[in-house]
Amino acid sequence: MTNWIPDLTGSGPLYQRLADSIEADIDRGVIGAGVKLPPQRDLAYDIGATVGTVGRAYQLLRERGLVSGEVGRGTYVLGQSADGDQPQEPDVSVEGTRYVDAPKDKLRFDSTAAPDIGQGAIVADVLSRAAQDHPHEISSYTRDFPDRWHEAGARWLSRNSFRPTADTVVPTLGTHAAVIGAIAALTTPGDYVAFEHLTYSQISRSAGLIGRRTALVASDDEGLDPTDFERVCAQKHPRMMFLMPTAQNPTLATLSATRREAIARVAREYNVILIEDDLYGHLTDDPTPLLAEYAPERTIVAGGLSKSVAAGVRGGWLSCPPAYRHRIRVAHKMMTGGMPFLLAEVNARLVLSGQAGDIRKRSIAEIGARISIVRESLAGFGFKAHDKVPFVWLTLPDPWLSGTFKNACLEHGVLIDDEDEFKAGRSERVFHGVRFGVSQPRRREDIAGGVAVIRRLLDEGRAGYDSFS
Repeated sequence: MTNWIPDLTGSGPLYQRLADSIEADIDRGVIGAGVKLPPQRDLAYDIGATVGTVGRAYQLLRERGLVSGEVGRGTYVLGQSADGDQPQEPDVSVEGTRYVDAPKDKLRFDSTAAPDIGQGAIVADVLSRAAQDHPHEISSYTRDFPDRWHEAGARWLSRNSFRPTADTVVPTLGTHAAVIGAIAALTTPGDYVAFEHLTYSQISRSAGLIGRRTALVASDDEGLDPTDFERVCAQKHPRMMFLMPTAQNPTLATLSATRREAIARVAREYNVILIEDDLYGHLTDDPTPLLAEYAPERTIVAGGLSKSVAAGVRGGWLSCPPAYRHRIRVAHKMMTGGMPFLLAEVNARLVLSGQAGDIRKRSIAEIGARISIVRESLAGFGFKAHDKVPFVWLTLPDPWLSGTFKNACLEHGVLIDDEDEFKAGRSERVFHGVRFGVSQPRRREDIAGGVAVIRRLLDEGRAGYDSFS
């Protein structure tokens, strides 16, 4: 390219204005498909910026799927699809390895939503009464959040000594929306958000869609490694860290108090905001203090009803430092379209009436019965399970690979998740593990049948499965 200078007028960080200007020129055809962007050093000189600023802008363009490049080759504008709306070569997959539409007639061991223990009738009753009591609110958009919605969230998020007050709570459309709302509110495009190599990766994929970058932090059998967290903070300066300290998904690791204290120290030293997803932790009776108790000034705690009460009511809340509350509430509205009155009211009534707590106890009991089936059937193989958490992390013996084992289970009628579904970013680490849930099939007999398939494949090894596709 020659004689091209980007328009950097406007507000916001320089790297973001630079990326926006290049994107606008790509859209207008000023910079065509296949064109090589100026070398970072040359462009930095032309606009009076640092090489780091230009590099960050180019990285943001890669995140948006507009350019590709590699060291020594340069950065090139990607071609556009026929309608001109989307690049042909997106940098990362946003779908993961799970089916968008699950195949029919398969056992759903790829979900961990609350088991069906008859809560539908309870929800129907609460729903009907809420509609009768608030017909006007249902016919309109939600402009004001009544105090009871915040009180319900404060009650539901409370665990051990952690007792958030209502004025720290934001009602959300589930835990996922709570976390993404916080990321959108408190970071900007191009910022790093740190994740473990294996985690609930739909958060990292969603964050990527809004221009955030992923930094990976190592873990071991005891959970997140504070030493590696400090290394990543020193090298990449993440603005946030997402983690699940108790009953981590998918490994079921639970951080010790010592590690939580160390993570809080590192986060404070490097000014990192912590997002503590306590969705599965809330099912356990683990007495370890929440991470929020070690770093209350920078920790956001998120949780909801999906794993213990009913996923279909989209009940979620987060508790955050008061200074963040308004920004997160606005960002959540912008990202989701707003909180529907009917769902928020139903969720609050379920919690404040004590019905959600009763359903949770019955769900935990059912999960425990199903995990017992797993323990008996898979005795002798390496796996991690918790009697109150609805999934199992299975370590595969040789010669199984994670994806191959998933395909073998599918051929035998069982949907499970391979390890790639949980990778937050490109990772060279191989874990040789799969995760399967036990909460979605309606009958315990179905659990026994599905686990029997898994056991048979483990016993037979690859001799029991081959694929020529």
